Amino acid sequence: MTTLLVANAHATDHAMPQGHPEQVARAGAVTGALSAPAFSGLLRMAAPTTDDAVLRLGHPQSHIDAIRDAIPDTGLRALDPDTHVGPGSLGAALAGVGGCVAAVDAVLDGRAQNAFVATRPPGHHAERDRAMGFCLFSSIAIAARHALETRGLDRVAVVDFDVHHGNGTQDVLWEEDRALFISSHQMPLYPGTGAASERGGSDNVMNLPLPPGSDGAMMRQVYTDHVIPRLTAWKPDLILISAGFDAHADDPLANLGWTEADFAWVTRALCEMADAVCDGHVVSTLEGGYDLEALAASVATHVDMLQEAGR
Repeated sequence: MTTLLVANAHATDHAMPQGHPEQVARAGAVTGALSAPAFSGLLRMAAPTTDDAVLRLGHPQSHIDAIRDAIPDTGLRALDPDTHVGPGSLGAALAGVGGCVAAVDAVLDGRAQNAFVATRPPGHHAERDRAMGFCLFSSIAIAARHALETRGLDRVAVVDFDVHHGNGTQDVLWEEDRALFISSHQMPLYPGTGAASERGGSDNVMNLPLPPGSDGAMMRQVYTDHVIPRLTAWKPDLILISAGFDAHADDPLANLGWTEADFAWVTRALCEMADAVCDGHVVSTLEGGYDLEALAASVATHVDMLQEAGR
C-alpha cells in the first residue's frame, strides 16, 4: 500500500489579483516540493472534474449556479473583498472537489493507504450558500458527505489544522450527525467564527481556539488532550484532513509559531489514530499556506509523514 498524490492540473488557471496571498505560485511551490526524489514512490493521478450532483452534497443548486454565473469571460471579478474569480476559476474549483472525492474513492477501494490532494483554490471557508475566504466550494465537507451518502460509511471525521477556522466545513456539516468536525485555529482571526461554544447540531463540532503567539508546544498539548481522545471515542471509518500550513511561524496572515516539525507531529498523530480506528484510511487536502518557502517545506513534511504511514 502507498500514498496517492492527486494533482489539480487546473490549479494554475485560477488567477488572482496582483499581490493576493492565494497566488498561482502556491501551486508551483507545492508541485516543486513533491517533485523531489523522496516522493518518487507516490502514486499519482490527475484530479477529475465533478458535476452538480456531487456539489449538491454540500451546496444548494442556487449557490452552484451563482458561482457559474459569476465567472467572467475575461479579467477578474470580485465575489467579496478577498475572493475573486477569473475564466479558469470554475475548472480549478470543480477539479478541487473532484480530486477530494476521487481520493476518498481510491483509499476506500484499497488503491492507496492514504492520499493528499494538491489543489487550489482552498475550500474550507465556503459555506453552503456563500463563497468567501478565497473559497468557492466546500471540498472537504463534500468529500465527507460523499463518503457517507455514496460509499455508505457510518462515521467520518474531519480535522482542520489550518490557522483559520473552517467555518464553511462547519456550516455544511453542522446538522450531519455522522460527521465529526474538529478545528484548531488562531482566535481572534478571520473569519471570526470557531468559538468553543459552537458545537454543532448534535454535538458533532469541536472548536479549539489557539491564542496569537502560541506555538507548536501548545498545539501538541491540545491535540493530545482533546483531539485524540475525541477521535478515539468517535471511531470514524475515515479521517479527512483540511491541511492548511498557515500556522507556520513564517506565514504572513497569522501569528502562530508552528514549524515543519509540528506539522510532522500532527500528521503522524492523525495517521496513528487512523491506524487504530479505520485501517489507516486518511485523505488530506491542501487549504492555506501563504509563505511559499514555508508552504513547500511544510507540504513536503506532511506528505513524507503520509508516506511513512502508508508503507
